[in-house]
Amino acid sequence: MDGKHMQIGEVAARTELSLRTIRHYEETGLVTPSARSQGGFRLYTETDVARLMVIRRMKPLGFTLDQMRDLLDATDRLDGPGPLPTEQREALLARVRSYQRDAAEQVGRLRVQLARAEEFEAALRTRAEGEAPADRP
Repeated sequence: MDGKHMQIGEVAARTELSLRTIRHYEETGLVTPSARSQGGFRLYTETDVARLMVIRRMKPLGFTLDQMRDLLDATDRLDGPGPLPTEQREALLARVRSYQRDAAEQVGRLRVQLARAEEFEAALRTRAEGEAPADRP
């Protein structure tokens, strides 16, 4: 683990999450500051930032806090010290694969939504330029 410690403001800037959001994730147990400064400030490491980035990427895909917690638990155990028994490792990998499939499905849905939004914006742009939309006589 990287020994560099950051205060919450730097973590917020790095992750593009608000202080309030980071504190909420702390309260729900998704991320725990690795240390505290002598003045009592929360201190975070690169590992903490990586956890927050996982959460930040899962949220727009509609994953719940419990699902985020479950995935982080699985990856924590897979990345933990020492080898895991094969059966346990395979079960954890199956959980990760399940989240990967769910994410891929949601990405597909978002692509469709984005394509529709782009078509709508293009029609509005055409209309704003004073031309009749292509799908109208």
